[in-house]
Amino acid sequence: MTDDCNLITIIIASICIFIIVFMKRPLILVTNDDGISAPGLRNLISVMNEIGEVVVVAPDSPQSGMGHAITINNTLRCTKIKLDNGPQTEYSCSGTPADCVKLGVHEILKIKPDLCVSGINHGSNSSINVIYSGTMSAAIEAGIEGIPAIGFSFLDYSWDADFSQIRPFIKKIALSAIKNGMSKGVVLNVNLPNLNFENIKGIKICRQAHAYWIEEFDKRNDPTGKEYYWLTGKFVNKDVKSKNTDEWALKNGYVSIVPVHFDMTAHNYINELEKWKF
Repeated sequence: MTDDCNLITIIIASICIFIIVFMKRPLILVTNDDGISAPGLRNLISVMNEIGEVVVVAPDSPQSGMGHAITINNTLRCTKIKLDNGPQTEYSCSGTPADCVKLGVHEILKIKPDLCVSGINHGSNSSINVIYSGTMSAAIEAGIEGIPAIGFSFLDYSWDADFSQIRPFIKKIALSAIKNGMSKGVVLNVNLPNLNFENIKGIKICRQAHAYWIEEFDKRNDPTGKEYYWLTGKFVNKDVKSKNTDEWALKNGYVSIVPVHFDMTAHNYINELEKWKF
């Protein structure tokens, strides 16, 4: 009888260890650049709650176009809040998206999460826009920390955009990143077309399109007569014939995934530069 009890105890202990080790839900850090109350972020939190344990550290106000800015001349404040009934833990941060990731990893979690996701951005971050994007800079900051990271952007700038049709794709991509792992320093830039679920053709792995903004400044006067400027511009895509770019994928009804990294070295130009006579 004693031997049977010992065997049962061993079996139960083994099951518990299996559950702890193999069934543990992944820890996911969620952030964005549109602010902690943005509908895109709230949808991303909801999707991530289906996958793992979620901690949110997001800006307390919109930070679009901040790129990889960090706060060095001002104090940073991070306040624990609760905006909905979800199980996630949430913090509102006074800093930039990159600040949010730094604080999230080093001060709040104090460990590296299994995944960092940023978004869902209201508007695309395809092609050259990845340079200016606070959404992608948050993901890249996580990549610098050696954390698998994904930036999600939706080709709809409306604040009340319908994110329901893209949620299954976001979940699928996040689960794939957790399952397969990612090379250190590589971050995924995911852009989703503004189409109904049944009209999205699938997921396409792409390169960044060669496109840029021809910028102009709209010069105006305020009520006191003082001049000010409003940035405007025209987006130009030089890769219209290429079928392997993010711009082509979005235009043709695909979710685009571009792997990016923070090493900005022009490796193909090193040999040429070495020929210069300094």
